[in-house]
Amino acid sequence: MDTYYTIEEKYLQAVDELAYGETPKAMKLFNEIINNDVLYARAHYQLGKIYYYDVKDYQAAGYHFKTCAELEPSFPDVYFHYMQLVVFLNMEKKVNEVAQKALTIPGVNTAAIYNLLGLFSEKSKNWPKAQQAYRQALMEVTCKKQKDDIEDSIDRVQLKARQAKTYQYHLAD
Repeated sequence: MDTYYTIEEKYLQAVDELAYGETPKAMKLFNEIINNDVLYARAHYQLGKIYYYDVKDYQAAGYHFKTCAELEPSFPDVYFHYMQLVVFLNMEKKVNEVAQKALTIPGVNTAAIYNLLGLFSEKSKNWPKAQQAYRQALMEVTCKKQKDDIEDSIDRVQLKARQAKTYQYHLAD
């Protein structure tokens, strides 16, 4: 059995376990960290990712992401995953709340946040708002692959908007 002298050492060990695909071991270590220090925000972040992506327990993931964002609001990594979760769950109020906060935090990938806002608006069939968000994402993007994906999203929304338009027919005398 390993003995850790500090909570940071245990955290780093848990992150290593996660990187090597040992999710159960990592989860156990993150939970031990939280049991010892409930205010250790990054353990909540890591557990949020595990619950969201691996376990598919969205309520637990939301709890851990929210807790991390409350405990350490300047930690930029949490916002993308938290935003992805609330967009997936179609939680409009939370989407706006998380996005608003995320866009004020230095280090947050703003292009990804705007892209998720566009996706949420697209799923809600709000074409103008989706186009606006995707265009904002395009202004923030720094990666060619992400740029191409956003341009594809803009094209897709434009197509959907055209198809959604209703035609009005008038009888001519």
